Amino acid sequence: MRLHTKAAAALASTVLMAATAAGCSDDGSGSGSSGGTDRGVQNGGRQVDVPAAPSSSPTTTVSVKDGTYGKSLVDDKGMTLYVFDKDTKNKSNCADACPKAWPPLLIKAAPTAGSGVKSNLLKTTTRGDGKKQVTYNGHPLYRFDEDQKAGETNGQAVDAFGAKWYVVSPEGKQITTKPTSDTGNGY
Repeated sequence: MRLHTKAAAALASTVLMAATAAGCSDDGSGSGSSGGTDRGVQNGGRQVDVPAAPSSSPTTTVSVKDGTYGKSLVDDKGMTLYVFDKDTKNKSNCADACPKAWPPLLIKAAPTAGSGVKSNLLKTTTRGDGKKQVTYNGHPLYRFDEDQKAGETNGQAVDAFGAKWYVVSPEGKQITTKPTSDTGNGY
C-alpha cells in the first residue's frame, strides 16, 4: 500500500510541476493562439492536459477600464473580456477545446454592472453544457488564458477556433482599432 501512495504522490508532483511550467512558458510568437489544439505539456513523452483556471463565481461584476484599446470591459479582477466573431446573438460557438484557451465568463447568480457598464446590456445566456455565461449587448463574454495580469490584451484580434476575438467597448461592440497606448498591459 505504501508503494502505491509514493507512486501517486510522485505522479501528482510531476503533473503539478508540468502545469506550473506550462503556465510560465511563453514561446515569444505573440500569436496568442493555440490554433485550436488542446493545451498541455509533455511529461515523459506523453501529453498531459492542463485545465484552464476556473472562471465561475457566485456573483460577477463587469466594469469598464481605460486600457491599451481605450475603454473596454473587464471582470472583477481587472482581466480583459473578449467577444468571439463566430458567436451569434446570445449563443456561444466556443466549444470542445475552445473554452480551454478562451474560458467563458460563467456565473451562478445575476451579473453586476460595475463602473461604466450599461446594466441593461448585461445579461446571461445558457451554454450548450447548461452553464450560465455572462453576455453584453448579446455577445457572450470570455477571458483569454494567455492574459496573466489585469489589463493585458494578448487575445486582441487573434484568429482562433474559426474566427477573430476582440476586446469589447462599453457600448457592447468589438473594438477593432489600433492600440491607444504603447504599454501592452492595458493600465
